[in-house]
Amino acid sequence: MSMFSSFSHVTEWVFDLDNTLYPRQCNLFAQIDIRITHYVMDITRLDFAAARILQKNYYRDFGTTLNGLMQQHSIDPNHFLNNVHAIDYSPVDPHPELVDAIRALPGRKFILTNGDTGHARSVLSRLGGTDLFEDVHDIRAMTFVPKPHRAAYDGFFARHGIDPTRAIMFDDLEKNLVVPHEMGMATVQVVAGDDFVHEQIDAWEMDRADGPHVHHVTADLAGFLRNLR
Repeated sequence: MSMFSSFSHVTEWVFDLDNTLYPRQCNLFAQIDIRITHYVMDITRLDFAAARILQKNYYRDFGTTLNGLMQQHSIDPNHFLNNVHAIDYSPVDPHPELVDAIRALPGRKFILTNGDTGHARSVLSRLGGTDLFEDVHDIRAMTFVPKPHRAAYDGFFARHGIDPTRAIMFDDLEKNLVVPHEMGMATVQVVAGDDFVHEQIDAWEMDRADGPHVHHVTADLAGFLRNLR
C-alpha cells in the first residue's frame, strides 16, 4: 500500500492557517510577531528585548502568547486580536494550485487556527479560496484555550461531529500534531524549505520531528494534496 492510499478513509480535512496554508517565506506571521512584541511591551513596560523573551516563553509554555497574557495579566483577548492582526496581507499571493487541490478533496474541509476568523478570511481572500472551508474554528471558538491543549481539539470535534479516526490534520508546528495523533487522526507537518531562515524565529519553532505523532512531512502542501489524487 502506498503512503497516499492510506488516506482513503479520510472524510474530514483539517488545516492550520498560519505558515500552513501560505508558505512561511511570506513572513506574514513575522508582522504579527512584532506587533505581539510591542503589545507585550505596552502591557508589561518591558523593553523590546525583555518583552521578546517573555513573549516567546508564553508562546512555548501556554500554547500562544495570548493565552499567557490572559493567564498572567488578565488582558482583553479581543483587544489583543484586533491589534496584532492589523497587518499588510499583500505578501500572500493567490495560489490557485493549492485552492484547486483542496477543493478536489473528498469530504469536509476545516481550518483549526489559534488566530481569529477575521485574520483567516483575510488570508483566504488573498489565496483565492474564500469558499473552500465549511468552517473556521478559531481561538474564540476554542474559548481562548489554544492548540496544543486537548480541549481545543475536543471542542472542535464536538462542534462539527467529527470522528478523529476519519480525519487528517495539517499543521506547521509538530507540537500541534501530538493530540491529533493520540486521538487517531492522520497527521502531516507542513514545513519551510531547508534554506529558510529568519531572525525573528527561534530554532525550536522550526523543529521537525520524526516521532510517532508526525506521520508525514511536506514542504509543498499543494503538491502533497495533488498526489493524493
